[in-house]
Order: sequence, then C-alpha cells, then structure tokens
Amino acid sequence: MDKGETNGVSLRGLVDKEKSKIVFVESDEDFIDILFSFLTMPMGTIIRLIRKQPPSSGLGCLKNLYESVENLGVQQFQTAACKNMLLYPKTASAAQWEKLKLKIDDCQFLKYFLCSNKSCTLNGYKLLSPYSDAICDCGKYMNQEMDMLGSKVDNQSPSSTLYDYYGVFVKEQTRVIISDELRVMPPCTEVSLSLLSKLPGSDESTIEEHNFDIGVEEVLSLLKFSLVSKTPLTETLWNSPINELGKEDLHQSGYIKSRLKEPGSNVNEKIQVKLITSKSMNMVCYAEAGEDFVDLLFSFLTVPLGHMAKQMHSGISRGCINHLYNSVQELDAERYLKSNDHKAMLANPKLAPGFSYENKQLGIEEDIHRPYYYAQKKNKSGGWDDIPSYDRISVPPVISFGSPESIFSTLTVKETRRRGFVKGPAMFTITDKLIITPISAISCLSLLSKLNKPVADIEYRLVHVGCEEALHLMVASFVSESVLTDVFLSEPNTKY
Repeated sequence: MDKGETNGVSLRGLVDKEKSKIVFVESDEDFIDILFSFLTMPMGTIIRLIRKQPPSSGLGCLKNLYESVENLGVQQFQTAACKNMLLYPKTASAAQWEKLKLKIDDCQFLKYFLCSNKSCTLNGYKLLSPYSDAICDCGKYMNQEMDMLGSKVDNQSPSSTLYDYYGVFVKEQTRVIISDELRVMPPCTEVSLSLLSKLPGSDESTIEEHNFDIGVEEVLSLLKFSLVSKTPLTETLWNSPINELGKEDLHQSGYIKSRLKEPGSNVNEKIQVKLITSKSMNMVCYAEAGEDFVDLLFSFLTVPLGHMAKQMHSGISRGCINHLYNSVQELDAERYLKSNDHKAMLANPKLAPGFSYENKQLGIEEDIHRPYYYAQKKNKSGGWDDIPSYDRISVPPVISFGSPESIFSTLTVKETRRRGFVKGPAMFTITDKLIITPISAISCLSLLSKLNKPVADIEYRLVHVGCEEALHLMVASFVSESVLTDVFLSEPNTKY
C-alpha cells in the first residue's frame, strides 16, 4: 500500500555525550526496511550513489571499475544497453524498493519499454525491456515507454495477498534496537543494558536521549559509512570525526584464500589472463586480457551487496555491513520478517532477471521476473488493440531485459553472437587497481616506466580464472586496493 510522499523517518536514540557516540537507536519498520534494502543493492548502484560522498577512500577498487565503464566508449560494448546495465544495474527487489518510505535512487526500476512495431509480437505478446536503448527481436530500438504500475495496468493480480501491499521486508508494527555498528536486535531491556555495559566509564549522567530525523542525504551517508566505518550511526547522525578503516582492516574480510593451484585438465573452461609482474616488488603491474575477463570484472557491478557480505561471512567484513547481514540471519523470520521468502531476498539476494551472462563463474542465481504480459488482440476493424495485463496465465514470459542473452538474438541478423557486455574480439589493459582501458603499447610502457624498474625485473605469468578465482577477485575488488596482486601473488592464507 502506498504510504504517500514523506519528508523522512524519525528515530529515537541514546547518546553518550562524553564520548560523542550513539549507543543505539529505536526504530520502526520504515527505517529497518531502508537499512535492509542496502543488502539488495547492486554494487554499481551503490558506487553511483555514494562515490561523491565523503570519505573519498575505502571502497576497494569498485569505484575504478565503475569509472572504467563510464570512460569506455559505447563502441566497446555490444550495445548502449549493455553499458547502461553496468552503470544503472537493476535489482531483483525492485518491487520492494518502490515501497520504501525514503527512495534514495531516482531510477525508475519498474518502467519498461517496447518497440513501436505493432506487427512485432510472439503469440500476441510484445517484448518488454527496462532499457530504452535495448534492441527488439525485430531489430528496432525499444524506446516506447510503458509504465507497468500506471493506469494501463490492472494492479489486482489474482494471486495477490496482503503481503504484497503492507510493508517491505519486515512486518508492520515491528520495532527493534539498532546498535552503532548496525546490529539489529529485539527491543528488550537485556539487549539495551548489554549495549550500555560495552561503554566503559559511562553512567546515567553521560547518557541522554535524542530524536533524529532521517532524510535521503542521511541515508546516503549511512550507506557509505556502513562500508567504511566501524561506527556508521555516530558518523551519520552525530557528525563525529570519521572512524575510517585502517590498512589492516582492508585485508580482514574473513574470506580466506588458499593457494591457487596450477590449472588442471579443465584449463580450456577457464579465462586466460597474462600478468605483467615486478619480480623485486612481487606485485602485478598490470594484466592483458580479452573481453571475457573484462566481462567478469564488470559483472561485479551487478552483484548485490548482500551476496558480497555472504561471501565474507566468516570474519570481519568491510565497515559494518557484515553485522547487518548477520542480523538478517539471526532475526526470527516468523516474528519480524514478512515471510521466509523475504528473508531469502536479503540473505541470498539474486541477480536481477536478465543480468547473468555467458561466463557464469560467480554462480549467482538469477531471479525470475514476475509474469507481466503486454497482449494484443484484433479489433473489429482488423487492427490490434493493446491489452496490458497482470494475469498469471500459463504463457512463458516474453520479456527482453536488454541483457547479453536477449538483446542480440535479432531475427534480422542470422549469426551467433557472443553473450557478454563487451564487444569482442578485443584486448584490454587491467591495472592492479582495476582501471580498465583498451590495450595500448604506449600506455603499457608508460605504466612500467612509473615503477622505475629495469626490463630484467619484469616477468610474465599466465594465469587461468575459473569459479574459485572469480570469487576471490570479486571479494578483493570490494576490500583491496591491489586486487590482482592479492589474488594471484599473495601468500597462502592471506585474508582480504
């Protein structure tokens, strides 16, 4: 149910005024839903929203990946839609985002587009795409807007329940305690006293109650601080000095890497990458690789934050996002969450429909799109009338998501195209910080000259990237500023 436009949400909290630290806040379902929605955000969306928020560091190399997509020309991608998929990745929880009391992303996640060719149908159904620059099977751009939640659509699905209209992730009237490090806990006396006891030297005279108003800017700040600080609520609501992660924290994600083995008999199933390394510095200067490796790296931008947290579940994560993720796991789903399905959206978030691609080394499940259809029927004059419908009829969804799997299967081009974001064949240079550019001999020599090392110090290594290596690279892109070195050259049991 639409709660209408609001100016923000209100929180009530306890503050240790001597230490300038928030002890905890009390929250209803509106703020909890906003917090939990962080876990469903694709990394590319997070980078786009917070990269200009202070502090400027602490996001690993994902910012470099995002800016590499921005800086590459459209001609480097299969189509403009592929570039937009990475810059504006969709979420599998779009329907939930639409119901949040505060919307921090102004993208229209539930808007769809179709081509203007009336005769282009499959069994009477039109292809739909969430990107206006996707290409229909008939070869035309899908730039005719259709709002799936607008007046053209009957919102009453036969299988709808009250769960579809009330709340987002947690049940209505839910109240919880949220600690400074984003632990979400039941609002009982035992929990609150436990949090107070963790502040040595505090007493009743130093603790005072405060009310906080949260708007979009505060939510964006909290999102950023949840990734780079140990005290995100204090940083956001109390404007205390930034408690950024130190260098030692950047390699303590808990995702422990074992020594990567030499490629086995399945080497042909892996992506081949050439590393240019410095022997004396034991570091990767840069890598040379084709479009398949770049596709893998760029796909990190489509991965939900919750999946990143899941891969780092066994130890300290970036900032406090692990505490938020663990809170979802520990909360009684029957008491606090709308359903076990909603718990799964947070604890095991999926890729948005259409966002997997040919090389699926990360093994993230892709969500199934709701069965929207755009039907047509003949009218009395022999023409076609459009009939948008929510009906869950037994016809397979016919929807083009502008994805690598769908936008290139045109009926007018009878050729097999590679399914990926980047157009190939092509070669790229990838720095240790994941800055990706089209390969250039001059640029490569410039990179080497900056290291001021003799030619004899340079060594070439050929590595192969499969599922294990892909997961290491994904996690390292989030927590490290020397990704290739950490994944391929670091010692066994290195944490990152």
